[in-house]
Amino acid sequence: MNRRERIIATLNFEKTDFVPYHVNFTMQMLDKMNAHCGPNYFSTLNNHLVSVDLIKDQVETKPGYFMDEYGVVWNKNGADKDIGVVDHPPLEDADDLSEYVAPEVDEAFIRERMQLLMDHAGDRFRLPCIGFSMFERAWTLRGMENLLCDMLLDPEGVHALLDTIVERNLKIIDIALEYDIDGFYFGDDWGQQKGLIMGPQCWRTFIKPRMEKMYKKVRDAGKYVVQHSCGDIREIMDDLYEIGLNLYQTFQPEIYGLEYAEKVYGKIAIWGGISTQRDLPYKSPEEIKQITRQVMAAFHKGGLVAGPTHAVPGDVPPENILAMVEVLDNQ
Repeated sequence: MNRRERIIATLNFEKTDFVPYHVNFTMQMLDKMNAHCGPNYFSTLNNHLVSVDLIKDQVETKPGYFMDEYGVVWNKNGADKDIGVVDHPPLEDADDLSEYVAPEVDEAFIRERMQLLMDHAGDRFRLPCIGFSMFERAWTLRGMENLLCDMLLDPEGVHALLDTIVERNLKIIDIALEYDIDGFYFGDDWGQQKGLIMGPQCWRTFIKPRMEKMYKKVRDAGKYVVQHSCGDIREIMDDLYEIGLNLYQTFQPEIYGLEYAEKVYGKIAIWGGISTQRDLPYKSPEEIKQITRQVMAAFHKGGLVAGPTHAVPGDVPPENILAMVEVLDNQ
């Protein structure tokens, strides 16, 4: 089996000769790994997926402040250099929700990114991405607290804003589907340490029908659907299965417990399992090796893309990454 075939078999709950894995890093952690192991450490990994984000790079407006293509300004002067925190949501007035016009899709940029994916994929599973695909995009525009209040006080405005976002996403998906891809990845954090940020009722009212529309476009083209959400989304896992999700990332063992593997087996495959919150920053290399083996053993029937539960942050000792990768590479 090559790497692409292993991922497809995993998504279909078929046995593979090797548990596929994917390891990614924040910029800070990648710098640490390169300093510890030599340059271009990432290229030495036997990662089974390759992805590109179809969102434009942010533009620095002043030192440490960056504006994305939606006009949201991000402050990256703090500890988080990769994402940062929203400094200024553009839609300060609730009346702006129904009037909001999303930026035009830059088709040339999307095609450039898709060609980059094609050129570097090799035998890996090809996965274009839209990060901040729905709820996250809306709250960055409006502000988290404001959007959650709007769901109760101005539901029609929220529906209008989300419709604008999803219609833009669908245009991007249409372009991506012209290429030889294997699936599509949607990033959208819905969970917190326990339960959903907006609760299951609001998720089903505002988010589910629009995710279903995007999932359907991908599934109708014969491709796989991958969804990222940090946190605890057990309340809606059946909903995600119902609307066509194939692979859920990220599986946080400190939230779900490894026994959750039995509950989702045959429905939704899992990506993750090695905790960046609880284990990788704090345990010894030998403990990390044991944890990595335990995660793979919990999914002994299949349905696992192993890896850290998120892009590895900069507080992880490089020795722990090397311990994890050693186990992943020597199955």
